[in-house]
Amino acid sequence: MNAVPRRIPHTLALLACLALAAVAPGRAAAAAERFIVLASTTSTENSGLFSHLLPIFTAKTGIEVRVVAVGTGQAIRMAQNGDADVLLVHHRSSEVKFVAEGYGVERFDVMYNDFVLVGPAADPAGIRGMKLAQDAMARIAGAKAIFVSRGDESGTHKAEQALWAKAGVDAAAASGTWYRELGSGMGATLNAAAGQAAYTLSDRGTWIAFRNKQDLELLVQGDPLLFNQYGVILVNPEKHPHVKRAEGQAFIDWLVGREGQQAIDGFRVGGQELFFANAGGQS
Repeated sequence: MNAVPRRIPHTLALLACLALAAVAPGRAAAAAERFIVLASTTSTENSGLFSHLLPIFTAKTGIEVRVVAVGTGQAIRMAQNGDADVLLVHHRSSEVKFVAEGYGVERFDVMYNDFVLVGPAADPAGIRGMKLAQDAMARIAGAKAIFVSRGDESGTHKAEQALWAKAGVDAAAASGTWYRELGSGMGATLNAAAGQAAYTLSDRGTWIAFRNKQDLELLVQGDPLLFNQYGVILVNPEKHPHVKRAEGQAFIDWLVGREGQQAIDGFRVGGQELFFANAGGQS
């Protein structure tokens, strides 16, 4: 009669141990999983830069970087909503405004490249070799040659809009005719340009890495207006307390530090450097 009562405590103890064993690995895995969300651009993703950089950072720190690659405008909105820990984009005035409005802590220069105008080898607008990008844009509009735009509020789209304004062209008024807005990333826009024998504006990094060039050629480059600076910002934990300040700052410190800057300069496709590290400035 005494055997049953003696077994009950042992059974309960066994069940408790099994429950703890089941929960403990989950807790350990959660504690070990360190990651940040990086809101960035399709140009940094499409070019292959992150596939080169992020494994180096993760191997050094144990912090995984989960990239959401969208246009600069959408990346900034994500960060404003607290849906990212770090922002890395390429439209300086928007970045400065982001910090000034309290959404970001500090902005740091990271790297630069430039924009290029590409188009069909036949070059129906006759822009090949032109020195001023705004003059090339005016000539494209004058010829009503097909131009595909990202149309996604990205840094590239904003740069394109600035060039149309400099050229005195209201491209939006021609939307759906020779001017075609896609709402797509850089890779998809280059694919569309190749398929339609159209002109477009691309960041140089994605253009170099892009493999489906077909009949597209680089036609205009070198204008100072085509300079393309990238900046990185920690999302402000005072706005969004869940932001991973320590991990996010660790990523920024690495990126603008010696090792990160060397890794950026070391990234090449076909022997060509796609981005040029220039950390040291902040605003």
